[in-house]
Amino acid sequence: MRETFHIEVIGPDGAEVVTRVSVRVGSLEGAQERALRLFARARVPQRREEPAQAVRVIDGAGREVFFRSRFDERD
Repeated sequence: MRETFHIEVIGPDGAEVVTRVSVRVGSLEGAQERALRLFARARVPQRREEPAQAVRVIDGAGREVFFRSRFDERD
């Protein structure tokens, strides 16, 4: 069963949402993969003056179910 998740890319100040996307996927893992791809694109130097601070995934009930900041990056 597909579920709707909302992905928000948070700007360098930590408060401003610079990108918000809604996706319908079969699992939380699919939403996490999409969120990480969006986060990687938002951190490309040409996109903004400063890279994005974080990305989060919110489920249909409004609960934050995934969060990754640029400081949590493993690469």
